Amino acid sequence: MKIVFLGTGAAVPTKNRNHSSIGLKFDGEIFLFDCGEGTQRQIIYTDLSPMRINNIFITHLHGDHILGLPGLLQSIGFNGRTESMNIYGPPKTRETIEHILKIGYHSITFNIRICELSTEKPMKIIDTEKYEIYCYPMKHSVPALGYIFKEKKKPQLNLKKAIELGVEVGPNLKRLKDGNPVKTENGTVIYPEDVLLPPKKGVCIGYSGDSTPVQDFGKFLKSLGCNILIHEATFDSSRKNNALETMHSTIEDAVNIAKIAGVNDLILTHISARYDDKMDEYINEVNKVNAENDGLNIIVSEDFMEYPLKHKNKVK
Repeated sequence: MKIVFLGTGAAVPTKNRNHSSIGLKFDGEIFLFDCGEGTQRQIIYTDLSPMRINNIFITHLHGDHILGLPGLLQSIGFNGRTESMNIYGPPKTRETIEHILKIGYHSITFNIRICELSTEKPMKIIDTEKYEIYCYPMKHSVPALGYIFKEKKKPQLNLKKAIELGVEVGPNLKRLKDGNPVKTENGTVIYPEDVLLPPKKGVCIGYSGDSTPVQDFGKFLKSLGCNILIHEATFDSSRKNNALETMHSTIEDAVNIAKIAGVNDLILTHISARYDDKMDEYINEVNKVNAENDGLNIIVSEDFMEYPLKHKNKVK
């Protein structure tokens, strides 16, 4: 279970940073958030399998977030995929994908389900036994969304108490953990609420996509118990005017949203090409802010950086 940063650059790729794309590996499945040009080649250098991508989440329809889709979809088709693929995105995603699928000759024979999402209000878009995914309207120069992945945890069984109540070790313990009452040998009915403890906190990850800072997004993340925020920080804070003009965020903006959200870790991404040969300007501010904010860990993402999630299930 981990996050893999496939592309961490902004509108113009550099020798160090590819266009935006993030892979989330969870329970044998790969979730892809944005798919900038070159994403499929970036994947080759990781242990992510394109064939395990069932859901792609597009934040907005600027080219640096979608131009990797034609190649990725075609390569997956060449490899014989038959399972359906789900692509989520803002209004006009369907039209965009339909145009993409007309590029060149290809062998995409699997079904692509396109789900256009509202940019007017937050919504839960996927709900399974193990996780749920939300979208949230962001503020950019075109309709844009952020996404939240929230892991679900089942209640824990108080084994000692269950045995004290007469439940024998065996299938009945699993039935109780799954939420079903059981009957002991002496005829007593034991209900799940008698022996179940509250579930542990699962991983909850917020991803802003491209956006000016949205304070309500931070509040929404806090309401979900989010512990990790991946937020764009295209510019250092001395370039606030550039951020305002292009409807992006600065390091300071991202930190403020992280504080509102109450996350443990803030990962900065979508970093302008202007820093490619002078990253010290950017890193110096991050180091300064890190020193001033005890309890918030700020990380600057890099292409191919892996962020393990196994021990990141605690909320402050």
